[in-house]
Amino acid sequence: MSFISRMSCLAAGTALLCSATVGAVQASEEVNLYSYRQPHLMQPLLDAFTAETGVKVNMVYANKGLLERLVAEGRNTPADVVITANAGRLADLVDADVLKGVNSDKLEAAVPARYQDPQNRWFAITKRGRVLYASRDRVAADKALTYESLADAEWKGRICTRPFTHSYMIDLISSMIASHGAEWTETWLNGVKANLARKPQGNDRAQIKGVAQGECDIAIGNTYYYGIMLSDPEQRAAAEAVRPVFPNQDGRGAHMNITGAGVTRHAKNTANGVKLIEFLVSPRAQEIYAAQNFEFPVVAGVATAPVIAIFGEFKEDGVNVADVAAQRRAAAQMVDRAGLSS
Repeated sequence: MSFISRMSCLAAGTALLCSATVGAVQASEEVNLYSYRQPHLMQPLLDAFTAETGVKVNMVYANKGLLERLVAEGRNTPADVVITANAGRLADLVDADVLKGVNSDKLEAAVPARYQDPQNRWFAITKRGRVLYASRDRVAADKALTYESLADAEWKGRICTRPFTHSYMIDLISSMIASHGAEWTETWLNGVKANLARKPQGNDRAQIKGVAQGECDIAIGNTYYYGIMLSDPEQRAAAEAVRPVFPNQDGRGAHMNITGAGVTRHAKNTANGVKLIEFLVSPRAQEIYAAQNFEFPVVAGVATAPVIAIFGEFKEDGVNVADVAAQRRAAAQMVDRAGLSS
């Protein structure tokens, strides 16, 4: 029975009937992956892994619902590894108890402590900054910017952002709670709301385009979108109209988020699952991934993609992303109280 057939069997609500068959046919030299990251980003990595190890990777992609699927499948899940696009989703997986801790000296050594779960249930495989994009024409090049300053009166009517309910914004607000506490952050959030140039809308690229079109002077966005836009002839002009700024360089450093991976609690191929994650943090895989998605390697000493090397050196927030993700519920409630949920 193929991986997809097993998925169909489980989806049809016959997990108990299928489970015996699944266990009987599970190949020893394969690993089954659930991924929130798109196939075109993952396939070059998975092909390289198979070429190096001989282990076949069966991937199921979805942009939502994988956590719910893992919970529903329980012990009958075919998934060995799950990859998510941000720390909040990793925390959700931990809270649902669908990941297990693993022992790997390679992972412990390769991934900085702030980018791994304290109980080894997940490890970052790439990282990205959530930065500010300032108008080259309307914001002075030597202007020092911080996340905190977004609530200052000088930015009234000058800020663009995607909806605050999006996980990227929830994680940013969570980082503010981790740094300043809930009471301070709620005041700050209402200050940012008062400074918006328009209703939060669109994705991160839409915010950069908003600055380029003069709708706002400051946008909030992830670093990899800048690389995507610079590489696209139709979007390059908009990207060149803004200046990426890493906030808080004289203080705690820029808020970072991650793509991370963990082994599922009921993995049938645990050893191969660990082997896959170890490969993803190898220098070779880090270079491939950085070139594919314009994110920063999580492993020290690996070169970034040339198009985002222009960011240069910058200071990162040193807080463990697990501690940031722990504040996501408080952040979501804060967004709702601020009237920013729609």
